[in-house]
Amino acid sequence: MTSLALPAGTTRNPLRTLAWAGIVVGLVAAFVALPPVASRSWVPSLLLALLAALAGIFVFTRGERRFGMYAVATALLAFGLAYLATRSSIGKLDTVVVWSALFAAMLRYATPLIFAALGGMFSERSGVVNIGLEGMMLTGAFFGILAADKLDSWELGLLVAILSGGAMALLHAVWSIHFRADQIISGFAVNVLAVGLTGYLFIDIYGQEGTPSDIPSIPNVHLAFLDGVGFFGDIFGNLNLMIWIALILVPVSWFVLFRTPLGLRIRAVGEHPRAADTVGIPVFGIRYAAVILSGVLAGMGGAYLAFGLGSQFSENMTAGRGFIALAALIFGKWKPFGLLAAALLFGFSQALGDALQTILHVNAFLVFTLPYILTLVALVGVVGRSRGPAAAGIPYARQ
Repeated sequence: MTSLALPAGTTRNPLRTLAWAGIVVGLVAAFVALPPVASRSWVPSLLLALLAALAGIFVFTRGERRFGMYAVATALLAFGLAYLATRSSIGKLDTVVVWSALFAAMLRYATPLIFAALGGMFSERSGVVNIGLEGMMLTGAFFGILAADKLDSWELGLLVAILSGGAMALLHAVWSIHFRADQIISGFAVNVLAVGLTGYLFIDIYGQEGTPSDIPSIPNVHLAFLDGVGFFGDIFGNLNLMIWIALILVPVSWFVLFRTPLGLRIRAVGEHPRAADTVGIPVFGIRYAAVILSGVLAGMGGAYLAFGLGSQFSENMTAGRGFIALAALIFGKWKPFGLLAAALLFGFSQALGDALQTILHVNAFLVFTLPYILTLVALVGVVGRSRGPAAAGIPYARQ
C-alpha cells in the first residue's frame, strides 16, 4: 500500500495539501455558477463539489480530520450556493453578484470583528479570558454616539467610545485580576451590565424616537488616485476611516506581539506568569494593561458600528458580534493575521447573505443567521485542536 507519510526532514503534509486542493475545487464549484461565468446548469458545480468532497473524505479517513472536514463543508456549501444561483435569472445575478461590491461589503462587516478580536488577542495572550467583548463594544457604541450627538463631533464621540470601552474592561480586570473571580462569569457580568445600562439610558435619553439622523459620522477616506481603476478602485477607493485603522492595526499588533520586548512580556505572562514574575516582569500590570487595551479596541469597534457603518444606535445593536470576534480569535489561533482571515471570512458570509436575500427573496432573519452558522461550523473544526495561552483563564496569586 502506498503511504502518504512524510519523508524524514520534510515539513509539507501531503494530506493537508490535498485538503486545500479540495477546498479550492469546492470554491471553483460555486464560482462557475456565478458571474462572470454564470453557468446555467448545476451539473458542472455538482461534479466539482463531488471531487472536492471525495478529497475531503479521503483526507478525513487518513487522520487529518479537521482539514478533511473543511473540504467537505466547502463542497456542500459551494454546491448549495451554485444550485441556488442556477435557479435565479441572469439579470438578478449580474445585478447582485458584483465581486467588487461583495468585497467592499466584506471589509465593512469584518471591521468591528477585527477590532474586537485584536482586543481579545491581547487580553488572552496576557492570560485573561475576555468574553465581555460584546458588552464593551455595546458600551462604546452607545456612549460614543451619545457624545457625538451632544458634542457635535465624531472625533469626541470616538474618544468617548474608547474611554467607555476601556472603563468596562477595567471592571473586568479588577474582578478577574485583583479579586481573582472566575473570568467567564466576570465577562458575562460585563455583557449583562452593558445590555441593561445602555438599554435603560437609550430609552431614558432618546425615548421611542431613537437617535436623531444628523449625528456626525466617521468619514470615509477617498483615494483619488484609485478613481477609474475599476475593481480595486470600487473596493478601496472610498472606505471608512475605521476600516483603514483596523487593517493597519493588524500588522502593528503582530509587530508589537512578536517583535518587541513588550510583546514578549505579554506572551510570557500568558504562558507562565510565575516564571515571568520571578524574572521581574510585572504580571498584574501587564494583565491590567492588556485587558484595558482589549476594551479600548472593542470600544472602537462599537463606535464604528454606531456612527461609522451607520448613524444610529439601537438596543443590543452588537447582536453577538463580540462572540463572533472570539470565534475569529480562536479560529485564527490567537494570531493577528489568522484572526484577520477569520474576520474577513465571517464578513464575506454576511455580505453574501445580503446578496442572496436580494436574489432569492428569503426571510431576512434566515439570512441574518448565516454568519452565526459559519461561526459554529468553524468552531467545530478547531475546538480541542487550537491551543490558547497556557495560563489563560487561570487567576494568578503571588506567593
